[in-house]
Amino acid sequence: MPALQLVDTTPQAFRADPVSQDEAAAMFRAAINLFAKWGVTDEQAATLLDMPVRSYRRWKAEGAGRFSRDAAARLSNLMGIHKALRIIFAEAERGYAWIRASNAAFAGASALDVMLGGELTDIMRVRRYLDAERGGW
Repeated sequence: MPALQLVDTTPQAFRADPVSQDEAAAMFRAAINLFAKWGVTDEQAATLLDMPVRSYRRWKAEGAGRFSRDAAARLSNLMGIHKALRIIFAEAERGYAWIRASNAAFAGASALDVMLGGELTDIMRVRRYLDAERGGW
């Protein structure tokens, strides 16, 4: 019988795998389509992604450049919002309309208004709200 070995149980710092550039580019392409469904202008899209409008338009037309960690996080949260809305609403159009509707949870502002605050945390606030509404984690 083999001898027992000591197992190191020292907790390691958790570090999620970063989003790859290919994954971020795929999310960017999906976000362009999502923004069209939400009725988001190029100026608003640039605010959501924290980039100059000119850069957003160029990336939209020619393909994305290199994504920062912040941009990847913004895209990931936007995709999470889209997913939550698809789970909550059986009809996709209702979810797309919800983004612009007045919401008591946001003091009468729409989810889009909240997200257009420009900070990553503004987008995360909407995502957390939707995750809680759908019985998320």
